Amino acid sequence: MKKWMSILGVATLAMALGQASAKGITLTIACGAVGQELEMCKSGVAAWAKKTGNTVKVFESPNLTNDRLALYQQQLAAKSGTIDVYQIDVIWPGILYQHFVNLKGKIPAAEVNAHFPAIIGANTVGGQLVSMPWFTDAGLLYYRKDLLQKYGFKSAPRTWDELASMAVKIQAGERKSNKSFQGFVFQGKDYEGLTCNALEWIASFKGGSVVDSTGKVTINNANAVKALTQAASWVKKISPEGVTTYAEEDARGIFQSGNAAFMRNWPYAWALGQGSESKVKGKIGVAPLPRGGASGQNAATLGGWQLAVSKYSKNQAAAIELVRYLTGKTEQKRRAIKGAYNPTIKSLYQDKEVLKANPFFGSLYSVFTSAVARPSGVTGLKYNQVSQAFSGAVHDVLTGQKKAADALKTLESDLNRIKGRGW
Repeated sequence: MKKWMSILGVATLAMALGQASAKGITLTIACGAVGQELEMCKSGVAAWAKKTGNTVKVFESPNLTNDRLALYQQQLAAKSGTIDVYQIDVIWPGILYQHFVNLKGKIPAAEVNAHFPAIIGANTVGGQLVSMPWFTDAGLLYYRKDLLQKYGFKSAPRTWDELASMAVKIQAGERKSNKSFQGFVFQGKDYEGLTCNALEWIASFKGGSVVDSTGKVTINNANAVKALTQAASWVKKISPEGVTTYAEEDARGIFQSGNAAFMRNWPYAWALGQGSESKVKGKIGVAPLPRGGASGQNAATLGGWQLAVSKYSKNQAAAIELVRYLTGKTEQKRRAIKGAYNPTIKSLYQDKEVLKANPFFGSLYSVFTSAVARPSGVTGLKYNQVSQAFSGAVHDVLTGQKKAADALKTLESDLNRIKGRGW
């Protein structure tokens, strides 16, 4: 974090991005670099630049969402116009809305209405449309089809108990020839990714969503304890001890190199897993994340990224046009086919070319449209504190520093202190 804060100060960032082009308008967009994000962003803005005669510089944001948010907050608090368009997480509109242009009325209603209403709702704060959906996400279970068949399993696991049982058997068999083989990899590092994973575990056991829709802290309950206790049991058994340091790319690297039976990750991992350099190309299956037992439910955390125009941009009109292009149907279709980025435009889920590239988009449509939202709406500006407290508590459980019951009891007190007199 300190590295980013020292290197990427307002003045330094402005210098790093260079001076504005004298020919046409020059915009700067901040994009992430997880998987193919940066490459897809660059090709998309290049197409718009060629079409309009303008220039677009791409600033590479930190991979970890916590670091990215901190950098954005620094830039926006300084009212810096260096970045015109920000790529923001679905949980950030309520945190950053005061710094972004209200797009309502500036983008045609027909274009806005083409997107999933729930995601437009997540991008709307106080009646203002502060960002436009670029792609949506939900957690998925990736598995090795060939290994399930090899060890006599006919389908993907339906519960976490089934996953653990399958992983134990497959891991034992594969380690006879590959000592590095793991049963299950996921995002266990103490950051926003762990918040997403842990919310899925807890929701799958019907343990709620940390803070409910009324603002009440609900995390300290028996089902949440059960979920985290089971997750902790995976570490050093079917998951490596180092899983508590893994982010998305760490997990993907192990799975894609052929060293894991199961992986929790986002949809982007599909296209990379089918790439020419992938050792598991053609061997990957995708399924909903397992239920928390027979009485549990499938649960996937809602993810996804949006594009917002800075109020401090000197070229807001051009920045809005760039956002319209990048979040429009043509570009979302390209990104879905090339990078397995889930569209937020409803009609693309019936597009034959999109479904050919991503067969699971159709069969798992309900996973994407009914994903579990993090409590960012109800906790507003305090969400980041809530998430950090939650992921920290879960990390303590995974690393064996605390029992789930003790960690959640302490977390309940911490969240009520953060809440104070209200969110």
